[in-house]
Amino acid sequence: MPVHEITDPDDDRIADYRALTDVELRTRWEPPHGLFIAEGELVLRRALRAGYPPRSYLVDAKRVDQLADLDIGDAPVYAATQEVLQRATGFHVHRGVLASFHRKPLPSAAEVLATARRVVILEDVNNHTNLGAIFRAVAALGVDAVLLSPTCADPLYRRSVRVSMGEVFAIPYAKLEPWPDALAQVRAAGFTVLAMTPAPDAVPIQRLDAAERARAALLMGAEGAGLTRAAMDASDVRVVIPMRRGVDSLNVAAATAVACWELGRDDPL
Repeated sequence: MPVHEITDPDDDRIADYRALTDVELRTRWEPPHGLFIAEGELVLRRALRAGYPPRSYLVDAKRVDQLADLDIGDAPVYAATQEVLQRATGFHVHRGVLASFHRKPLPSAAEVLATARRVVILEDVNNHTNLGAIFRAVAALGVDAVLLSPTCADPLYRRSVRVSMGEVFAIPYAKLEPWPDALAQVRAAGFTVLAMTPAPDAVPIQRLDAAERARAALLMGAEGAGLTRAAMDASDVRVVIPMRRGVDSLNVAAATAVACWELGRDDPL
């Protein structure tokens, strides 16, 4: 495996990795250039297994051997000291392994719905940590896909990918637009849209009947703000996770995990 040594953090060959902690810059740079960054060996390997083509690898010079068994194809491997890595990326790359990947074309919402039994729909979830945690819960708890309103964060942003432990690569997702009118498309595909809300008229989620659970589309809103009125009006049923000790709600990622488990609790393992 040929390895190219990098000694200058401003080397143009590693431009994909520059200023990784600058969220605004990265969100302007990565999607238009059709790339995303994977951090850590486990995440990198899951991206490869999911069929994402690598553009390049950037590793701590002491960890080059971690990639020795990979079929890297034509993607160059760059190696640098921790000092150079930190100056280039803007943070201490303690996992020691980064990779830049080409994105794949997103499927349409119709394509995703055609092969799913249960889905999670997110409105304006723009916190990358929450988004990554939601994808990990969806993968673990038997939900088939995620649909995103146009204002949601990028699932392939580095922090989302890392928090999901690479499970974002395993779950089909698509943009659902125009928003919220496209929720009608979900209902037309045979799904029951369940709007998660602490509203007093909401149905406790454990009391949903079998028909409402069978093809459920769980609609979750942003942290704090919750679902917009327009999104709730486009849903079929308002549901709530009953709270105790005066707690009014859970973090959106935690609430999604609880709701996904409840909807699938009777599924065969």
